[in-house]
Order: sequence, then structure tokens, then C-alpha cells
Amino acid sequence: MQIIDLLVFVIYFLAMLGVGVYFFRKNKSSDDYYVGGRQMGSLHIGLSVVATDVGGGFSIGLGGLGFLMGISGSWMLFTGLIGAWLSAVFLIPRVNSLSKKMNWFTFPQMFQHFYDGKVALVAGIISAIGYIGFTSSQFLAGAKLASATFLDLNLNTALLIMGVIAVVYTVIGGLKAVIYTDTVQWIILMSGLVFIGIPLGYYAIGGISAIRETLPADFLSLTNLDWATFFNWLVTIVPIWFVGMTLYQRIYACKDEKTARRAWYTAGLFEYPVMAFMGVLLGLFARVGAEQGMFEYAGYLSSESLDAEMGLPLLLRTVLPTGLMGLMLSAYFSAIMSTADSCLMAASGNVVTDILDRFMNISKTAKKELRLSQIATLMIGTLALLLASGMQNVLELMLLSYAFMVSGLFVPVLGALFWEKSTSLAAFWAMIMGGSTTTIITLIGYQLPFGLDANVAGITISALALISISLIWPENRSRMEVVRAKEREAEMSTY
Repeated sequence: MQIIDLLVFVIYFLAMLGVGVYFFRKNKSSDDYYVGGRQMGSLHIGLSVVATDVGGGFSIGLGGLGFLMGISGSWMLFTGLIGAWLSAVFLIPRVNSLSKKMNWFTFPQMFQHFYDGKVALVAGIISAIGYIGFTSSQFLAGAKLASATFLDLNLNTALLIMGVIAVVYTVIGGLKAVIYTDTVQWIILMSGLVFIGIPLGYYAIGGISAIRETLPADFLSLTNLDWATFFNWLVTIVPIWFVGMTLYQRIYACKDEKTARRAWYTAGLFEYPVMAFMGVLLGLFARVGAEQGMFEYAGYLSSESLDAEMGLPLLLRTVLPTGLMGLMLSAYFSAIMSTADSCLMAASGNVVTDILDRFMNISKTAKKELRLSQIATLMIGTLALLLASGMQNVLELMLLSYAFMVSGLFVPVLGALFWEKSTSLAAFWAMIMGGSTTTIITLIGYQLPFGLDANVAGITISALALISISLIWPENRSRMEVVRAKEREAEMSTY
């Protein structure tokens, strides 16, 4: 890597840290730190949503899918489009207005509103664990990108550098720093992919004729995918739009419902087709390059000797000229940082608001609460970094974290919003049984029939638990009576 590339890279990260320092001085309370003052616009929120959801992990992961299966890998993010639009239609109209009345910071606070404190506590623990794992996947994605770019840099050292940078600027800046840098980072990534990465990669491998000569025909087909794989993606990724703490924080941060829905529609379109095809195309180009011997200089003699998720960063390192390589590298690190910082904020919010406050009932001023939030973010980032050091596959870690949250939280959310007969006891056991089922099946390595993911079993058990317990042991007072009473109390407190 030439000195000019390194200089571009360093300047970029200094600028990101500068944004964090700026908002460190501006943040006055947890409201500023976690939900950006609740007055954010649709453009910043929309770009932040897609930057967070797709991010570097999915960017590197999509490259791996393109390397392994071609453009059919793009169907993974089609599920993101479905999830974004479904949540815009069904979730946002209910949640946005309530968040303003109740002054929510986190996703589990909605469970406190619809169910009770025990349910909210379990939801906070599940969400925190899931987002720690997801943060780890982003650190690992950044480390893979760095170690493929700097051949003398081993994976663990790259992981340490990536983790420290992401943690420091997230700790000091809070959600406003995250959202504003997400906007800049996403523009950099899109520009880098559209104007640099794809054109130069396509030219370097020899164009469409080289692709057809080198790869099987199904790499250029959208049907190179079995139904079980698509269904697994569907039941893992669509529900995350209903249980993702990072997404709730952005709903709370929007100034009104219209702003939030517009942001979600925009994010869905960026996910599919824009990012979906960009990611898999670069992975496909990397596969062609590997088959052509393009990466032999780095010790990879064939595609079989190369980790599929390393193909994309190696392609960029090989084909990009001096200066542009630094810019493109910054673009991919931008995507990784966009997701890592948001997941850190989500896990921190869960730990401080949904766990520590319930167990310890800490009495604190706004300034002390802000400092506690920053300390929690630092500790969670350190834990995520340690977890990432023991993992190998970015996409696998991401989907495992998604599955754990979805299997525990998705069904109780649907019950809270759409089924009046659901009870607190039922929601509690639905979370425990759903999350445990997925975890146990995954740990013992049991394979469900037809190649279905463990998450399918987890969601099914969770749904059965919610429905059966709600009907067998109904609460004395209907859940909706309790909810309406809470809403009346909140409305009275505003006068």
C-alpha cells in the first residue's frame, strides 16, 4: 500500500474521530446520546438505517456470497427490502407516536409498556447479547478487510486497530455522531462502489466474456439458490426490522411518523436492488480474478485456497491504483464503522436503561447518566472485540446474532402490537423458549429437516408458547386495559 493511500485512510479516520469529539461537546443528556434529541430528518435517518443494516459485515458477506454463488446471493438483501417496507407500514405508525409520549430510549421499553418489567428485562438481555455478537461481526469484517489490504498485518492486530477506532468515537459521540457520520460514510461507500470498485474490477478481470469463460453459467443466474436458503434468510432478516434496537433508536430519533416512514422506504430501496447487486458483483469479480491467478502474489494459488470473504478486499487491493485504493478502503471501512457504531449504541442502551437501571435503580443527574452510558459503551466494545478474536466467518456470526434476537423477540412484539389477548406471562416464556430453542439447536449442531435454520424452530416454539399460555392463563385484567391506562398517565404527565 502506497504512502498516499495510507494518508487518505488516516485523514478519513481522523475526520470520523473529529465528529465524535464535536458531539461529545454538544451532548448534554441521555436523550441527546441515545436518540439524537428526537428531531432528526428523513435523509440522515434513511441513510443511517441502510448503512447500519447493510454495513460492512453484509458488504463483506455479500462479497463472499457473490464469490461462492454469483448474483443469486443478492436475494439475501431482497429480504431487507421486504422487512423495511413491512415495518414502515405496520410498526412505525404505532411506535413513533408512543415513543414521544413515553420518552423511550430503547426497544425493550416498549415491552415494559405493553407487558411488564420482567418481560422488558429479559428483552433487554436478549437484545444486548445479540448486538454484542453483531458488533463483533463488524469488527471481524474490518479486520479481514485490513489484513487483506496490508499483507504483513495479521488478523488479530487488524482486529485490535479496527475495534479501538470504532469504540472510541462511538463512546464519545453518541447517536448524533453515529447518524451524521453514517450519512457521510454511506455517500463515500456508494461513490466508491459505483465510480471506482465495480468499473475497475470489471475491466481488470476482462469483462463479461472473461466471466462467462471462467465461471459456470449459474453464477450469472438469479435462480442459483435453493428454497430453504432463501426461506432461512427470510425468517431471519425480515423479523429483525421489528426487533432491532438500532432501528427503534432511529424511529425514536425521527421528528414525526411521516419522516420515519419516508426514511424506511428509502432504506429498503437502497438495500435492494442497489447494495445487493453491488456487493455480489464485486464478489463475483473476485472469484473470476482468483480463477485467473490474480492473487497468486499474495499466496493464494486458486479459489479453493482463499476464504470467500477475503476475495473482495483482495480484488480491491489488486486492481485499484494509488490514491483510489485508499479512498475505496476508506469506503469499506465506512460501511463497517456504520454498523459497528450503531450496534454498540444499541447494546449500551440495553445495558444501561433496560438492565442496570432495573437491577440497581441508580440515582443520577443527566451528566452522570451520560457518563455511565459512555462507560457502558466502552466496556461492551471491549467485550465485542474479545468475542471477535475467537470467530472466523463474518456472515455466520451476523446471522447467528440475528437468529438469537429474532427467535426470542419477534413473536412477543407481534403479540404486543397486534393481539390483545397476549399476556405478560406468555411473552416472558415465549422469549425464553424461543431464544433457548435456537441456541440449543445451534450449539449441538442438529440439522432441521429440509435444511431449515434453527431460527425457524425457535420462532415456531415462541409462537406456540405465546398463544397457548395466553389462552390457558389469561390475566385478570386485559392487556389493552393496562396499556390504555399507561397511555393516559403519560398524556396527563405532559400537562
